[in-house]
Amino acid sequence: MPDLSDESGSRVQLAYETVREAVLSRVLKPGERVTVRPFTESLGISPTPVKAALAILEREGFLVAKQNSGFFVAELTLADMRDIYELRSAVDALAARDVARTRPAELLDRLPQLLAGQYEALANDDTEAYAELDREFHALIWSGSRNRRLHAIADLLGAQLRLGQNVTITVPGRPQASLDEHREIVDAVLAGDTSAAEQATRRHVAQVIRALENVL
Repeated sequence: MPDLSDESGSRVQLAYETVREAVLSRVLKPGERVTVRPFTESLGISPTPVKAALAILEREGFLVAKQNSGFFVAELTLADMRDIYELRSAVDALAARDVARTRPAELLDRLPQLLAGQYEALANDDTEAYAELDREFHALIWSGSRNRRLHAIADLLGAQLRLGQNVTITVPGRPQASLDEHREIVDAVLAGDTSAAEQATRRHVAQVIRALENVL
């Protein structure tokens, strides 16, 4: 969502960010009705900016509008998640190729640290930390791209995927395989091999899609 600088826009942005986080953190669960009043009371604003925020979130795919019933948190199907991951494949591959070419120093230092953290979280059976580090891993690669429009698209796709159940972690062997795939991406980026970085990223996303299809 663009930054809205006027007072009215700021209230819409506040409502947008608050409702979006409630959806992503599952305070509001998939299929649950989203009502305006709790947000007007907690934020101290009128219903108008909250309703505007809900309309934006509906356009972005976080909510669905039902006639005469209001807004509900979206429930992603396997087809929805496959569509999002296919788009993610293109976006992630572009970002990986870009950072392998430019090789930003901070990114080169941080990527191996995130990978090590994921291995440690998996060894400790801490799936929550593992998932958070996974999101940070991909977000870091997006942030390293010089394509400014890519950032907003990748963030939106990543957030939409959080609406779906985090099922790939439950697939036997999948987390370990995912880390091996992340290692290939990191190695390619560190080596500055743009083609290998792109191919490793596409293979990684393809394997995630396959895991989802096998489970769902």
